[in-house]
Amino acid sequence: MRQPEKMIIYNLFPLLAGNFTEWDSHLTRASEMGFNWVFVNPVNLPGFSGSLYSIKDYFDFNPLIIDSKSKKKPQQQIKETIRHAEKLGLRMMMDLVINHCAIDSDLLKTNPEWFKWEANGEVSHPFALDNGKKVVWGDLAKFDHRNTKDKEGLFKFFMEVVKFLLTLGFKGFRCDAAYQIPKSFWSRLIIETKKINPEVFFFAETLGCTPDQTRRTSSAGFDYIFNSAKWWDFRNPWLMKQIAFFRDIVPSISFPESHDTIRLCEELNGNMEGLKQRYLFSALFSAGVMIPIGFEFGFRKSLHVVNTRSEDWETTNIDLTGFIKKVNEMKTGHVIFQQEAHTEVLHHGNPEVLFMWKAAGYANEEALIILNKDINNYQHFHEEDLWRFTAIETPLQDISPEYALDYIDTHFSYHLRPGQGIVLKTSRDDIEE
Repeated sequence: MRQPEKMIIYNLFPLLAGNFTEWDSHLTRASEMGFNWVFVNPVNLPGFSGSLYSIKDYFDFNPLIIDSKSKKKPQQQIKETIRHAEKLGLRMMMDLVINHCAIDSDLLKTNPEWFKWEANGEVSHPFALDNGKKVVWGDLAKFDHRNTKDKEGLFKFFMEVVKFLLTLGFKGFRCDAAYQIPKSFWSRLIIETKKINPEVFFFAETLGCTPDQTRRTSSAGFDYIFNSAKWWDFRNPWLMKQIAFFRDIVPSISFPESHDTIRLCEELNGNMEGLKQRYLFSALFSAGVMIPIGFEFGFRKSLHVVNTRSEDWETTNIDLTGFIKKVNEMKTGHVIFQQEAHTEVLHHGNPEVLFMWKAAGYANEEALIILNKDINNYQHFHEEDLWRFTAIETPLQDISPEYALDYIDTHFSYHLRPGQGIVLKTSRDDIEE
């Protein structure tokens, strides 16, 4: 595993952000909040459905994202946008969608052998099971990576797609439905891409797959995967088991919401303490963290891959930019929160308070996290001896983004505000010689 990176990601959803020339303000805001990566959903030309994930032409652009008033060509528009992002300290990644394409793509005519076909002669569509019900995406045609008679041709095509995106300035790829593509394909694509630019990152989207699928996909050479911490209730042990299963293979990224989920503010009915709680936990739990555009303002409208428009920008009375900046500064300043650190849930007296220990592998750091699970009420936390939970016998420092304490007594008693998190860190570097 490589040395820890600072992986703090802002998802700029292009249909909400507007055309390329309108992204600057969003990029500036992301940079000011302390993000260092921007993830952009597909900007390729979509098929008849208009879905961002139904790509008709991988080498052309979505007209909704092009500034039609600009005299500059689309490629130049996005190149300048990416250069502006880099000046702000932001690297940009884009979705790499190679499991399927639009059903009206010319590829079905020029290279039918690349696709999976049904017995009735119709092209296969991707599908998913939603509570036992089969949901079929009829606007998509599924590539047949495993059984195509022209594996080399299919690989070379997507290698050209990756090269094209690299020339635009992208430095990373979120690989959509990565577990549905053979491991051998990913391994070769990642190796060949890193020969061109060793600093390119690959992120596997493995949500919804089995632990074995996650482990197998991760071992293809991905730099990061996305975990399921968003759905954890702070009680059930499944998340800790999941992380332990792949922690030594690949670091992961948490998120409180994504473009595929209901907005958290809608889910929590506007509870700002809940928004802060889930972002703080996401940032502390795993190596990386990500939020979609609008989370910082408590947006409630879900992001839609077809229907969202810049006119859907919401006016709210929530502004979490300052809080997010403090959390991101904490993550940036402490290596323990930049890696898939060893993590354990500790037992104590109040079941409404999460008490968690983390130990860094690449640094002599430990952390204790005390988080009020209750976003509506105060909860009391009490421990006779905090130091018995750490291996490093040095003073604990409160680095919490809010209400930080100047001094931590080993005999610790505190009434946590709704959703409040206390972050205590200690380090061997603090030991006096």
